[in-house]
Amino acid sequence: MRRSALVPSSIGVAVLALGLTLAGCSSTPGGSSPSADTMSSSSPMASSSPMDHPSMTGTFMGLNGKAVKGTVTVSGSELVLSGFSSDEGPDLHVYLTNGTDEAAVSAGKQIDAVAFDKDSQTFPLNGVDPSMYKDVVIHCDKAKAVFGAAALS
Repeated sequence: MRRSALVPSSIGVAVLALGLTLAGCSSTPGGSSPSADTMSSSSPMASSSPMDHPSMTGTFMGLNGKAVKGTVTVSGSELVLSGFSSDEGPDLHVYLTNGTDEAAVSAGKQIDAVAFDKDSQTFPLNGVDPSMYKDVVIHCDKAKAVFGAAALS
C-alpha cells in the first residue's frame, strides 16, 4: 500500500518537471526564444538553474599532510582547475561539498576523477547546481582521505 501511494506523486513530479522543461523551450509571442532575464522572472524554477549562477573561485590548500595547489573556477556548466597539482593518490576525485571532512565528501557531489599532475583540467557539471556547495575537495576515494580543498567565493 505504501508503494502505491508513492507512484502517483512520482508521476506528478515527472509531469511537473516535463511541463517546466517544455515551458522553458517555448518561444515568446514575438517568435524569439525568451532571454535568461525573461525566464528567471517568469519561471519560478529558473532561479535554481545552474546557468543562472555567477562563477565562483577558490584557491586550494593541502590538508591532512598532503600538498594540493592551484585554483578552481566553478560556473553553471563546468568546474575548471588551473595551475593544479596534488600529491599522487591511487584514486583521486574532485567533489563539490559543504565542508572538508569525510562526512562532507560523503554528502557532496562527486564530479569526476582528477589527474594529480595535470596543470589544467575541465569537468562538465551536467545538471549539478554549484550554488548548493561552498567547497571543492580533492579526495582519494580508495584511501578515504581528503588531500586538499578550496573554499568557493
